[in-house]
Amino acid sequence: MYEYGDAGQVVKPSGRIIDNLVFIVMEFVQGGLLFDLCQTMGAMGEDAGRFFLHQICDSMGYMHGKRVVHRDLKLENILVTDNLDLKVADFGFACYKGIDHLKSYRGTMTYMAPEIKENKEYKGTEVDMFSIGVIIFIIVQGIFPFKEARKEEYFYNLLLQGSHDTYFQKVNGTGLSEDFKDLILRFFSYNGEQRPTVEQVKNHPWMNSATYDHEATRQQLLSTLAQKQQKQMQQQVVQMTKPVKVKRSAPMV
Repeated sequence: MYEYGDAGQVVKPSGRIIDNLVFIVMEFVQGGLLFDLCQTMGAMGEDAGRFFLHQICDSMGYMHGKRVVHRDLKLENILVTDNLDLKVADFGFACYKGIDHLKSYRGTMTYMAPEIKENKEYKGTEVDMFSIGVIIFIIVQGIFPFKEARKEEYFYNLLLQGSHDTYFQKVNGTGLSEDFKDLILRFFSYNGEQRPTVEQVKNHPWMNSATYDHEATRQQLLSTLAQKQQKQMQQQVVQMTKPVKVKRSAPMV
């Protein structure tokens, strides 16, 4: 947020002037939503996961350090610049200071930690970390890890039962690295206290792969994105230029 006030003014096309409007001037983000990027790119792989998780950890580390929790982290609430830098948005469910003994039912079903669904008292930082796990899984694999984190849900129940090999087979994750599997399982822990903190994520072996290059990954993602966007535009042009078949009406008698 750059500026705010209550002396805003709007001039209508008719010339009518409306005064004394409350206004907020915020940063403009060119690239759109992380959700849209995932829709376009599909499964982006583990290096892309590292690329975006490093940024999310920077944002969450700052927020949690200020005793702020988001409680509705999801692809639709993260903006992406045209250089693939992330901006966390939509703090409508955020909570400040008193974040360790929360009870409010907040969040979005697919990203929501099990303790919220079960109406238990919860720590805001722990439910944020659960949601981050869902986000990173989607970035890497291109699909949701489960429909909901409930014991009755098939995929999440596999995790609760410790059937990890079966789970990763079912989500096409047999080719994922062991380090990634370890980290993602920690994110999805039923017990919030077993989920990693931001600092623990930063120090995890998967995040510190010797072969990972942050800027090289950015350039590769930008190149792939440009190719996919160009292909989408070409498909749209082809669709628009297809001849329209006009159904001939029956001859008049």
